[in-house]
Amino acid sequence: MKTNPLASISQLTDADLLSRVKSLVSRERTATAWLVAHLAEVDERRLYLGEGCSSLFTYCLQVLHFSEPETNLRITAARAARRFPEIIEQLADGRIHLSAVGKLAKHLTVENHDELLGAAEHKTRKEVEKLVAAVDPQPDVPSTARKLPTPSESAESHLFQTRLAPAIVAPLAPERYRIQFTASAETQDKLRRVQDLLKDKDPAVIFDRALTMLLDSLEKTKFAKTARPRKSPGTKANSRRGSAAVRREVWKRDGGQCTFVAPDGRRCTERGNLHFAHATAYALGGAPTAVNLRLRCAAHNAHEADLDFGPGTSLIRRNRKRPP
Repeated sequence: MKTNPLASISQLTDADLLSRVKSLVSRERTATAWLVAHLAEVDERRLYLGEGCSSLFTYCLQVLHFSEPETNLRITAARAARRFPEIIEQLADGRIHLSAVGKLAKHLTVENHDELLGAAEHKTRKEVEKLVAAVDPQPDVPSTARKLPTPSESAESHLFQTRLAPAIVAPLAPERYRIQFTASAETQDKLRRVQDLLKDKDPAVIFDRALTMLLDSLEKTKFAKTARPRKSPGTKANSRRGSAAVRREVWKRDGGQCTFVAPDGRRCTERGNLHFAHATAYALGGAPTAVNLRLRCAAHNAHEADLDFGPGTSLIRRNRKRPP
């Protein structure tokens, strides 16, 4: 009779569950580092040949049953670790991850490996991409707009590629990025019409100007940003939303970032879908003042509602807002 491993896990306390997760992550990192080290030795001895495989890549796919992306990452890390063994220790203690090694591997030299590997510690994949762009800057891509092949030739199905199609934002060099996305025929038509009206027809310039205008509009709506603020009339009676002046002050003070802080002192890094949340809940008499308002992401705003009023409160609120 099969047992359900989730059944015993569901009985753990919150503290025990989090403790066990951290322990498992540590063990996984150690196992991954040791696997990479062993694959490096298998590669060096070419032991895959005796296993009926023509390459380490085939061995990882057919014998170890890794996926292609998993195989590429581990082989790249294994070969980089033969050149720079400190990679194994960094993988084991979590200072660096396989994706980072994969991005850095071909750029590591005897002269720069200490600096690059050190700079990549605890960095995300995108942050590592910036490091690579600084080491190996690429030229700007040409601004283009071309029709992409589609199953149907109807006007409605025409897709166009603008500026270089899932969306991609990748650093080419310090302060230079490649931005790639797929646009509809209607968007392509708008671009052409704007180009006809402008002297500078570069899509990159148009994209920047359009984003600047959109950002200005959103900031005015979200936190009442203005170059010349008027004297505030104050907050309306019985309003839970702070005045424009209060919202500007809170946004500036909190740096446009969620202010939730975990017990270990780590602050939430979310900057999207932010809310002006009450430190003392509005329902408990909290006023919409700068002292009582703070920025919270949607997830932490809901989390604190559940803490204040009981589990499930945020779900009930969301259901109330849905149309029947």
